[in-house]
Amino acid sequence: MNTKAFYAKTIFISGGSSGIGLAGAKHFIDNGAAHVYICGRDQNKLAQVKQSLGERVSVLQADLSQVDSIARMAQQLMDVKIDVLFANAGVAENNVLGDTTEAQFDASFDTNVKGLFFTVQSLLPNMVDGGNIILNASVASNKGMNYLSVYSATKAAVRSFARTWCNDLKGRKIRVNTISPGVTETPILQTGLKMNEESLAGLKQFLGEAVPAGRIAAAEEIAHAVGFLASDAASFVNGVELCVDGGFTQI
Repeated sequence: MNTKAFYAKTIFISGGSSGIGLAGAKHFIDNGAAHVYICGRDQNKLAQVKQSLGERVSVLQADLSQVDSIARMAQQLMDVKIDVLFANAGVAENNVLGDTTEAQFDASFDTNVKGLFFTVQSLLPNMVDGGNIILNASVASNKGMNYLSVYSATKAAVRSFARTWCNDLKGRKIRVNTISPGVTETPILQTGLKMNEESLAGLKQFLGEAVPAGRIAAAEEIAHAVGFLASDAASFVNGVELCVDGGFTQI
């Protein structure tokens, strides 16, 4: 990508202190972004990101499962104009049908659906006309993956948002697209699925055989696809779901 693709652009990334969000922040910085705002829950991680990425990054602490926390975050950004909003924050956790608690169900929907919805809604006044919104969903919403029914449902909702919002925001010429990663090497892979090293190695081996590309994704590969959707190269791409999964959903 052109290293000046996001020259003078301001980016906002939720869930940007690790994984795909952090890779996205680095990608935008490397491609000329004027400033990147990152929000996350863990203040220590945010401080590390700020130190690592430098003066073109600002960090904000927020719990995006709580609407009042989102409102406080938006208040801090009141005077900021946003060109690209990457709604990336999310949680992933196994659930067994027949043994899923209400608390588990709510925790997934509160962050992945409610949190994403109110993050975007709260920052709409900040969005420039002609800007871009990218929502992070998952290929899990397209595949019947064992023990992921709640997570998959949350990501199906995210994908649906993009279809509706691209029409809702057409008067402002704001494009809204969805990125749906396949299994990606991020911290959430181990913490969310609650696998030990042996089980995780087994999953990676299985995916190496099941995915046409023969492996799982690196976070940087997903970030590159996000950058494409946010760039002028995708100027006529709107409302789509881009599956970045090595071909997994196609077979």
